[in-house]
Amino acid sequence: MIQEYQIRLDPHKASSEELIKEYIGREKGLDIRTINAIRILKRSIDARQRNIFVNLTVRLYIHELPKDQGFTPTEYKPVEGKKQAIVVGAGPGGLFAALRLIELGIRPIVVERGKNVRDRKVDLAKITKDHKVNPESNYSFGEGGAGAYSDGKLYTRSKKRGNVEKILNVFCQHGASTSILIDAHPHIGTDKLPRVIENMRNTILECGGEVHFETKMTGLIIQNQKVIGIETQTGKQFFGPVILATGHSARDVYQWLYDHQVDIEAKGIAVGVRLEHPAMLIDQIQYHNKNGRGAYLPAAEYNFVTQVEGRGVYSFCMCPGGFVVPAASGPHQIVVNGMSPSNRGGRWSNSGMVVELHPEDLGNPDMQINDSKFEDTPLAMMQFQEALEQACWQQGNMRQTAPAQRMSDFVNKRLSFDLPDSSYAPGLISSPLHFWIPKFISSRLQQGFLQFGKSSHGFLTNEATVIAIETRTSAPVRIVRDKETLQHCSLAGLFPCGEGAGYAGGIVSAGIDGERCAEAAVHYLEAL
Repeated sequence: MIQEYQIRLDPHKASSEELIKEYIGREKGLDIRTINAIRILKRSIDARQRNIFVNLTVRLYIHELPKDQGFTPTEYKPVEGKKQAIVVGAGPGGLFAALRLIELGIRPIVVERGKNVRDRKVDLAKITKDHKVNPESNYSFGEGGAGAYSDGKLYTRSKKRGNVEKILNVFCQHGASTSILIDAHPHIGTDKLPRVIENMRNTILECGGEVHFETKMTGLIIQNQKVIGIETQTGKQFFGPVILATGHSARDVYQWLYDHQVDIEAKGIAVGVRLEHPAMLIDQIQYHNKNGRGAYLPAAEYNFVTQVEGRGVYSFCMCPGGFVVPAASGPHQIVVNGMSPSNRGGRWSNSGMVVELHPEDLGNPDMQINDSKFEDTPLAMMQFQEALEQACWQQGNMRQTAPAQRMSDFVNKRLSFDLPDSSYAPGLISSPLHFWIPKFISSRLQQGFLQFGKSSHGFLTNEATVIAIETRTSAPVRIVRDKETLQHCSLAGLFPCGEGAGYAGGIVSAGIDGERCAEAAVHYLEAL
């Protein structure tokens, strides 16, 4: 017999299946000796009051055992000799597109400009050690895309776009912990995700698909307003309809599309900083306890959002117990991002703190960056990103040393004479961020920080560090596509996909969009 219950426990009792079993047995009048197994289906933490509770949905197996692995596997059959489709980019959008193509009987040919997920590590280490960025192998480019070494958070609000549970189950099938099916804010961890990505690639290869690393698309092959394949820097061409999942940092792709009159449009983005606190301080604030999280609670998360002068100011990609990383994808750039290992056990917690920007904001004098001028083209927001990242690099002594300021000093427009210890490995340099970050952004961040400090006592502090600059929250360009067919509006056979095309905002939503684009590509192939 199987029974399910919703229960509410203190963190200690919720940490142990035996204690959960004892509690249910006592409250429901069950003989715990008859309970052969217990499975947690959903778990969330209620930290709104001083007394913290864990909400659980549990399934009891009475006089029987579970008959499954805790997740629903997908069947992938061989596709050798089948029709093929090209997937450009091996981030979450591209990988899930390739796997969905296999499900539907189409052979995927995946081309990825960067290296495989393991070899990327060497190039990432060079950014920290030598302050050198490989433009084809970095935190944005390579197998797994920007998500591979960027925390592996799987929380999404995109419930209506597709099957979130399917995406999570595919991750579990390829080695992720089944806890991602349980937790309210699921998270794989940057230390675990690379192996999961390797397993996804192996599934593609075992089924007869192809994966080509260090193979950069240099252009689409277009005949009679139809995309029939791609050209690459290796000189090799690949033919088939194209799922374009190149990510939000592939600026050369945006430039090629613009130069060849392929319809694209400027898109709103959010820009700001990484804010880093001691993890203990965030735990104390969020759990209302001077001793922090204790032995049975995870590193605390937070989520802030407000409106300042008509623009949203909000936290983004919060990384409890994590670290800040150098995420530039080319020379003369500083870009920061955050990530956490699976145990979220680091000394610091960080989050992007960003301001919503619209393309029309570029005409505002308070958006000025040095002498840069931004023409009214679909690439204007991308050019703004580039100019701001270069200005940050100049402030960082033309290395990956990130300009930074204590949080209260930033709000009060004071130079920080020293800086707290930080997780940012290339190092920090004290800089008046309030002076050189465009006033349109810095003034809204300052007002937002004041509001967040009022709603969360202790959050606004000089123990926290503001680190510049966070620019890669989303794509600055949208590659226009038809809402029904998901094809490009004027080019048949081209399926703009995922975050880089402007239709997703994270690992799960990119995976969902990848599946949808694969389904659209299959319909296109069937109609030929």
